[in-house]
Parts: sequence; structure tokens; C-alpha cells
Amino acid sequence: MPVLAIDLGGTKTLAALVDGADIVARREVATDRNTGPAAWVAGMANLAHDWRRRHDGIGLTVTGLVAQGLWRPLNSETLPLPVEGFPLAREAEAALGGPAVIRNDAQAAAWGEYLHGAGQGRDMVFLTVSTGIGAGIVLNGQLVEGRFGLAGHAGQMIALPDGDDAPFEDMASGRWIARKADRSDARAVFAGADDPACAEAIETSAQRVARLCRNLQFLLAPEVIVIGGGIGLAPGYLSRLRAILAPLDPIRRPVIEPAALGGDAGVIGIAALAAAQARAEH
Repeated sequence: MPVLAIDLGGTKTLAALVDGADIVARREVATDRNTGPAAWVAGMANLAHDWRRRHDGIGLTVTGLVAQGLWRPLNSETLPLPVEGFPLAREAEAALGGPAVIRNDAQAAAWGEYLHGAGQGRDMVFLTVSTGIGAGIVLNGQLVEGRFGLAGHAGQMIALPDGDDAPFEDMASGRWIARKADRSDARAVFAGADDPACAEAIETSAQRVARLCRNLQFLLAPEVIVIGGGIGLAPGYLSRLRAILAPLDPIRRPVIEPAALGGDAGVIGIAALAAAQARAEH
């Protein structure tokens, strides 16, 4: 029986019935940033309302940090969460009709790519460049979660070595690209990539993400860094990263590959985690 998997991000909310690496059914809506977490949970339940007897297990991924059932913001620009946190585990389980396995979206996507995608069987980092920037780490066949579940939040690492505390997420993400190029969103920037302002924003983002990849190479030395997200997989972005990194010698140069599962990596990964939890409980 498939697992109900929901991926709530800063741009879209995806609900899917997942069986292994297969998406049996899917529904997707835009995430309305202005409504708040209670409305987002209600929206999840609405997407999945007629699937309750069609799945065995529930998995939920979100941007930000979930610790001890509370969903907390690490960057409220991605989704505006209350500083004190939101009781996501309690509210989501009540709305969805059962216990849920909850992880950060990039961590779940890392596990999906490790099991079924571009990182199969290898020490890897999944790096998503999207509305925000995040990462998940798999080492020795284990998803690294760390204290408070914080491991992999690479977008919160400090971008510039000049005393500015701005994280990479605020200096290279889709949000930043749109703001830098003075466009409505990052999609409009890539559509207008021939415009000098758009080209400069994309190039600067790629330069900074390449720096982040170099830092991850020295910190973890993964066999591969899998690049995902709407920006990371946008036309030309990965080739820019590779061109920036190409002059480095093989020890310093990270191996980067595109995410094989695309935007489905998160739901596939969280479904696997939920299925494993269900087996352990039975």
C-alpha cells in the first residue's frame, strides 16, 4: 500500500501517494504565504481528503526546522512562521488522520536521491537552490539529522567573509535573484536571461552557490553533491556551476550532478522514511 507524502514549500504544496520510487497519484497547489501555518495544514488535508483509505503511513516535509513537534523558522522570508514555533506534529496528525513522520524538505529529498536518484549508494549532499537554499546529508548509508535536526541547513551558513552575517540563502536563492534583477520572481529572471541585470543576478548566484559547494567539499568530502530545486535545475544553472568549479584540481573540486528525481525527491524520500517507521512499529 502506498504512503501519503506531502511536501510543503515556500512556493508550492505537493501531496502524493508514493509506492517506493513511484508516484501513484499527485496533487499540487501554490502555497499562499499570507495565510499562515494553520491554513497550510488545512490545505494539506484538503488535498488528501479522499485518500485516507488508500495509504499506509504519512510523511510530511517542510521548509525550516521541526524539533520536538514544533515547526520553527530559520528564515521567515521563505515562509513566515511564528518565532515561538507552530505545533505542526499535533495539528498535521489531527488534520491528516494519523501519526506522521516529519522532516525538513531538503533532508527528505536527500534520502530520496540516495535511495532512488543521483546519489544511490554514495556518501552525498543534496543541495536545493530554490525559493530558499537547503541541504541534506547522507553518510555511511545514514541520513544525518544532528542536534535539533539542524544538520544540512547549509543555506544558513554565512556567505561572505567580511563580517556580514547574511546567510547564503539571503545572497543566492530564488528570492535573492528576483530582488537583485528587480523582477517579480526568479522564473521571470531566467525567462529574461538576455537582459544584463538578469544575467548578472543568475551569475552572481551561481558564483556564491559554487563557493558553498567548495565549502561542503572541504567539510564533508562527499562522493557527489546532488543539485536540486527550481533554480538549481533551471536551464543553464548547473552548467554555470560546473564551469566555475572546473579550474579547481580534483581534490578541491566537488562532483556535482543534477537531481534525478526532480521536484519529487522530497515526497519520495519522506515516503521511504514513513514506510520504514511503519515497519518498525509493526
